[in-house]
Amino acid sequence: MLTKAGLAVIDALSTGREATAADLAMETEYSQTHLYDVLDKLLESGLLAEHRGANNQREVSLTDHPVVEAYRALRSELGHVEWPDLLSPATLRVCWYLDEPRRVSEIAERLKITRQGAHKALSPLKHRSMLSPSGPEYALSEDLSPLLTFARAVVRHEHRSRVRRLAPSATVEWCDPKRALVRVQTAEDTEALKGATDWQLTGLARFAEYGLQFFLAGEPAFWYAPDMEPTPADVVCHTLVLDSGSRRVSYAMLLIETSDIGQETLTRTSQWYGLESTVTAMYRSLQGEFDIAEDLPVVLPSEAEFRALKEQYGVA
Repeated sequence: MLTKAGLAVIDALSTGREATAADLAMETEYSQTHLYDVLDKLLESGLLAEHRGANNQREVSLTDHPVVEAYRALRSELGHVEWPDLLSPATLRVCWYLDEPRRVSEIAERLKITRQGAHKALSPLKHRSMLSPSGPEYALSEDLSPLLTFARAVVRHEHRSRVRRLAPSATVEWCDPKRALVRVQTAEDTEALKGATDWQLTGLARFAEYGLQFFLAGEPAFWYAPDMEPTPADVVCHTLVLDSGSRRVSYAMLLIETSDIGQETLTRTSQWYGLESTVTAMYRSLQGEFDIAEDLPVVLPSEAEFRALKEQYGVA
């Protein structure tokens, strides 16, 4: 995660200037020794570029990385705030969940931290009156959308960096601060993630675990969630995030029936993936209402198609 020192460096360079470690140490009040480590990590992750200035001194400047661009937009619209003083890694993670009103207990549960920890991460925003409403549910004020964009860029960057150290072809399809759903493009990267700690097969590749074996065109998807096994409801959601075509929707509906996933359970899980309306439509079909005339976020199978699929896989 982007540290406070890393953010201080980005802030100092956000006007487009170049600077040495000595310049940055004077401006940020971090020691040069510490800043050398910070600069190395920012260079490795692609947020900084290195040059040689006068007397062959090492100078750095910002790249056009999405994290950098998101911070510049934040600073451009809300430049009166000293963001490096306000934003810790914990606060950025909590910001991810503030796109809509949420209870602190809900955020803490998703982050696997205590409610006290979530309150502490929220406190800098509370003290600056950046949250609306005032409780028991919290969300960012409407004029703070650039902060949400920046927090999400930082989190996505963290996941992308983590997976690409193991699988260079990987792309992040969905993530939150603790979890990530990724695709890979090569067999070598598939093998690398299969053998890696904290990475698990998901999507269609996991259906065999529930007695449903499908042909996979291309490489499987993987799920990063340390110490958390994906539930059948998660696997349904991953399948739909990766592909919402009629065939994949049919497979997801088959898993719902095979695993007897209750509508309340799947709806609760789907909220984190933005799939609530899709899940509602799927359950209407599962309850026999296939001819839905209204506009839907997915293409549902016909009754005949789904019945044939159930017969093919022996699902009653």
